[in-house]
Amino acid sequence: MRRYNIWRPLMLIIIAVLTKSLVTNLCILFGMQAEAASSMGTLGMVIAGLVMYNRMTNRRRK
Repeated sequence: MRRYNIWRPLMLIIIAVLTKSLVTNLCILFGMQAEAASSMGTLGMVIAGLVMYNRMTNRRRK
């Protein structure tokens, strides 16, 4: 069994949460309502999570 790297899941969670916060705050700053801004933040969080996951798995294969 290979060693488990604790940093990969932590980085994935941190990037997702920071992206959601940033996107939500930017949307509210530009005049969007709070509910819509939260939805956009969640969408940004999912996209950032998928991108980070793909980057991590591609580096591990090489």
